[in-house]
Amino acid sequence: MSKILITRPMPKAVEDRARSMGDVTFRKETTPMSATEMVSALHEFDVVLPTLGDQFSAQIFDQVDAPRVRLLANFGVGYNHIDVVAAKSKGIMVTNTPGAVTDATADIAMSLMLMTARRAGEGERMVRAGLWEGWHPTQMLGLHISGKTVAIIGMGRIGQAIARRCHFGFGMKVVYASRSAKELDFPAEQCLNITEAAARADVVMVAVPGGADTKHLINAAVFDAMQNHAVFVNIARGDVVDESALIAALQNGAIGGAGLDVYEFEPKVPSELIALENVTLFPHLGTASLEVRTGMGNMALDNINAFVTGQTPPNLV
Repeated sequence: MSKILITRPMPKAVEDRARSMGDVTFRKETTPMSATEMVSALHEFDVVLPTLGDQFSAQIFDQVDAPRVRLLANFGVGYNHIDVVAAKSKGIMVTNTPGAVTDATADIAMSLMLMTARRAGEGERMVRAGLWEGWHPTQMLGLHISGKTVAIIGMGRIGQAIARRCHFGFGMKVVYASRSAKELDFPAEQCLNITEAAARADVVMVAVPGGADTKHLINAAVFDAMQNHAVFVNIARGDVVDESALIAALQNGAIGGAGLDVYEFEPKVPSELIALENVTLFPHLGTASLEVRTGMGNMALDNINAFVTGQTPPNLV
């Protein structure tokens, strides 16, 4: 019977199903694994189900000459916290959970766009603080979204789901920057590069994978290209954005606002961002619904089940 480690608490349905699949250990902490825990896990288990923050880096794998683990079944579509090349060099497969997160993440992107453009967070803080003095015609005027232009940076599953919502829901014109042209069921124009897309848009949405190839993909040059009323939204990975450049752009009025679900040094959020009224800050809510997290867990367990029954896991990366 395979020994399986699940590194964070999961929805009850996922934990109940996992118990039927082998000798399962449930780690009770909600925080990321320490280096010591990760090295021990590679020695002691056949399968580990890690998630965001469990930094299985090359340095971790280098500490284990002959790991017992043969599968890291990641809980999440993003896997930039796992050095896949180093894992494979040790004979360890890596899987993820694509598809299960798409709609939920796109919905959060829309929430961030609307809250930032219409100054909803600022308004709620005003009401809670007892500072609202009543309606008047020029109070808290924000950016009207309908009919505006949105730039999608990264037109994969999530980027397309965001673009579809923008087009069909708000009549927005869609431009995008992507490595390849996409066949879409709605009108969208591919731009030559990110800065061109950013310059044309009222809202810029980032939906690229994390990893070394996309670190600081969104930098000062992109913010300089944006219009000074434009809203920036990131639901990708925190280090895709040069956070210091974003803070500078917000502070000097180069852009109109930002909606963020992820942060470069998560869970640390810079005090400069917290101090700004034109920023909406979410605690990484992208997939935070019971239905979606259960779906993600079951997809991870599908990968594990295939492995322990001698089949190829369906979501190898």
